[in-house]
Amino acid sequence: MPTDPTATPAPAAHPHPARLGLGTAAVGRPGYINLGRDADLPADRTVDALRERTHALLDAAYAAGVRYLDTARSYGRAEEFLGQWLAEHPDAAAEVTVASKWGYTYTADWRTSAVTAHEVKEHSTAVYDRQIHETRTLLGDHLDVYLVHSVTPDSPALTDPALHHRLAALAADGVRVGLSTSGPAQADTIRRALTVTTAGRPLFTAVQSTWNPLETSAATALAEAHAAGRLVVVKEAMANGRLAGRNATGPDTAPLRTLADRTGTTPDALALAAAAAQPWADVVLSGAATLDQLTSNLAATALHPTPEDLAALTTMAEPADAYWRTRASLPWS
Repeated sequence: MPTDPTATPAPAAHPHPARLGLGTAAVGRPGYINLGRDADLPADRTVDALRERTHALLDAAYAAGVRYLDTARSYGRAEEFLGQWLAEHPDAAAEVTVASKWGYTYTADWRTSAVTAHEVKEHSTAVYDRQIHETRTLLGDHLDVYLVHSVTPDSPALTDPALHHRLAALAADGVRVGLSTSGPAQADTIRRALTVTTAGRPLFTAVQSTWNPLETSAATALAEAHAAGRLVVVKEAMANGRLAGRNATGPDTAPLRTLADRTGTTPDALALAAAAAQPWADVVLSGAATLDQLTSNLAATALHPTPEDLAALTTMAEPADAYWRTRASLPWS
């Protein structure tokens, strides 16, 4: 963790390609929007079963060299599962960077169906006060990065001085404060966040955004964030499973399949490698829900797409509005 998370660090030499991290959105709760979950998770998605799965993934990821772990208050019991794993692995806990997010409240009560809303978003001081306490209770001192979850241009997280005061206090406590973005206006959100200051110092020093061959609209803004010294984390590099081999079967993913076949790899590893090859990316998250998926995802670390390879994938990019409409239509399962 940086000594002073409120300061803007000088841009460092980029660790190219980006390192892989492990996200826990798919295994901290029984329902999520990734495609193919019926095949990925135990038929009986009990708390104990998903705790066991989460811990197995954490064990394997750590053994493979993964040192960035991502969770959130709204990922069901993911913070709890991660906190237990950290407590059981003190040596690992001393090496990893732990990131969590606040701003969504999990409301599905461990159900996958007959749910009015799986999570409810609110970027208020009241929610922050409650959720930072909950996060600290579950993760203890193992909190290095804390992000406002799913910020859009109209979020009060970008304008509320009382909230900014609280976040600045957290940063002064040694936690890197940032935000994750979603929706077709990610670039606008990122640029607005870069201008937010408290006491003359940048407030948001980390950003986590969606980027994948289908959704590239935030790339220039993410490059600006990286150039300004912000930590840049890529989420949804596989487009919620749309770029996994079993789902990448339509004409929209043909360039990815063709390149994967030609280079002897899998679509998921290639999608992650394409994200890791972006010069502004510091961490690219795997959202693996099984050990086989994690093994396949980690193959991305051995791939080095050429500029020609990356150019071949640019034809896959969809208009941002269309991409996010498709994402919104994915069922929780």
